[in-house]
Amino acid sequence: MKRGLKYCIALLVTNVLVGGVAYAKETDIEDVVSTATRSDKPLSGQGGNLALLGKTELSFVKSSHFNELALRVAGVNFSRNNGQEYLASIRSPIFTGGGACGAFLMAQDGIALRSAGFCNVNELFEAFTEQAQRIEITRGPGSALYGSNALHGMINVITPPANTDEGRFSIEGGADDNIRFNFSQGITGPKNGFSAMAVITHDGGYRDKSGFDQQKINLRHDYRGPVWTISSSLSLTNLDQETAGYITGLDAYKDPKIAQSNPNPEAFRKAKSLRYWSRFSSDIAAAVRWQFTPYARVLDMKFLMHFLPGQPLEENSQTSFGFQNGFYFNEGSALEIIAGMDAEYTQGSLKQTQEKPTEGSLFLRKTIPSGKQYDYDVTSLMAAAFLQGDWAITPKWHLLGGARLAYMSYDYTNNMLSGRTDENGVACGFGGCRYSRPESGKNDFTSFSPKISLLYKYHHNHTIYLTVSHSFRAPQATELYRLQRGQTTANLGKVTLKNIELGFRGQQDWLRYNVSFYAMKKDNYIFRDGSYFNVDNGKSDHIGADIMVKVAVSDSLSLRLNGSLVRHRYIFDYISNGINLNGNDIDTAPRQFGSMQMAWRPTDKVKTELEWVHMGPYYLDPENQHKYGGHDYLNLRATWQVNDRAGLSVRIMNLTNKKYAERADYTSFTNARYFPGKPRSVYVGINTIF
Repeated sequence: MKRGLKYCIALLVTNVLVGGVAYAKETDIEDVVSTATRSDKPLSGQGGNLALLGKTELSFVKSSHFNELALRVAGVNFSRNNGQEYLASIRSPIFTGGGACGAFLMAQDGIALRSAGFCNVNELFEAFTEQAQRIEITRGPGSALYGSNALHGMINVITPPANTDEGRFSIEGGADDNIRFNFSQGITGPKNGFSAMAVITHDGGYRDKSGFDQQKINLRHDYRGPVWTISSSLSLTNLDQETAGYITGLDAYKDPKIAQSNPNPEAFRKAKSLRYWSRFSSDIAAAVRWQFTPYARVLDMKFLMHFLPGQPLEENSQTSFGFQNGFYFNEGSALEIIAGMDAEYTQGSLKQTQEKPTEGSLFLRKTIPSGKQYDYDVTSLMAAAFLQGDWAITPKWHLLGGARLAYMSYDYTNNMLSGRTDENGVACGFGGCRYSRPESGKNDFTSFSPKISLLYKYHHNHTIYLTVSHSFRAPQATELYRLQRGQTTANLGKVTLKNIELGFRGQQDWLRYNVSFYAMKKDNYIFRDGSYFNVDNGKSDHIGADIMVKVAVSDSLSLRLNGSLVRHRYIFDYISNGINLNGNDIDTAPRQFGSMQMAWRPTDKVKTELEWVHMGPYYLDPENQHKYGGHDYLNLRATWQVNDRAGLSVRIMNLTNKKYAERADYTSFTNARYFPGKPRSVYVGINTIF
């Protein structure tokens, strides 16, 4: 363990012992959550490690990218790529390559951002995080109410209800021609509420020929009548991004000129989304509430795959319709039960086209022809039934349990010639083309996932819990149908994850904590082997601890530690470049990382925060032959509430201008490569209520 992390832990322990005599009450704890039950419940009554970023914290942080929020939650590690792109980690390695997509469920208002089986590793940039009411993060398998993709964890962005007549406006500007406008306006009546929110962002990019423009709009209506409660939401987003690619060469991120360069000025990403849902709720009988939520999505994205030889263009789209249906029995009683079913229908398509001839070695030129490489449509159907209960055995003991039975089917249509030829049927040299198109066909998967938790409240506001769960992930459409080399059929099964977790959480006037220890074993995980085949016989284990401790040192000073100690390992025999991976650390999986925030409120109107971000070293390759040394940097934030209706804010990110890599890995083609960390950046903003 790095000396800096030891120092941080020692400092916090010291303050618990000597600073605990100061009883500063928490005023920013927002402990209502809805992820576990699709209905607002106290966080203290949930079984499992659910973390919460509340509105007060979100408004203060004013994140430009989700990784600025993720690092404030123990066990969560989002690797920022370029622009709005990222790779996620929740009690897991940073997943890359085959099988990377679909390990996490990303949702807004309890509804997945993308259909099951059609995920995108960057999909969270379409969520309304800038004006969220709260963000709930489940670390580890989700509840019985969520199915495929809630494997390692779930992020649920909750948008605010239409319950105010106030209008709010803010503008923030800073480094690299960054400017962001936030607007919201509500109208309320005796039974109805309407609200409109909008975010407009322009970023010039700190690297050459990079940056993005993004717009988000959310419209909401809430109705509360004598029989029905109805909420409806319509969200539209648009992203137009010029993407900067990896820089290559050992420690290239340390050279400011190289770090600012962009080897792929032609790269881009364009994404549009439309999402709608309505939630109907009514008491239909004594002690029975029915909640029904129909929803729809229309998504379209295209981006240049600058990281592949030949730089093909991917165009994907999906249109989906579905519903969530639940019956809530005996809410508020000693035995609460939720039963219901979900269903979803999706039509998706993907095209991959390479405009120019492949450059590079003779092998690459002969095996990767230009032209259309994939063109397919997939129709999918998901149906699931679930049952979940919460039994208050005694005032101190709670038993929570649930199970989900899910069915997933794909109907795949190949719109090109099947096999390893080019689009006209011409064979490639060196045994065949790189890209392989399977024959049209069907696949289906059925899974059963149970979860049980036992909670014991051993003191007022202090709880210990034990959770055992089993979750699954159906193969994604791209893993089944976008094949390579000699593979003509991907005989993939579902990925399963077994989890056991022991946790302690609680709060009092001067102390708040959430500490959990977990062990997970993943079977049949999907990866791309040395022959570029999508295979599913991988096994890994994940053992770690997540630690969050917040201490009020005085009425005006508090400290919070978010730390993770973990090891992610391969536990199956597989020879890669002459090395058996069994027992090796999984690449891009630091054994320790976290952050620490020191908040100081000199007056009621001023708040400042110094944040320390720590990333431990990690291996860049499965063979554990190359390593990134880790990094530490500081962020400084401050807000001043000028009066009841106006405030100012300032953020200085990477305060000491540390040279570091947001992400590092290693390939045999490029050797070490990096997404460089952003240099010191200053942002200033003003917000007002009207």
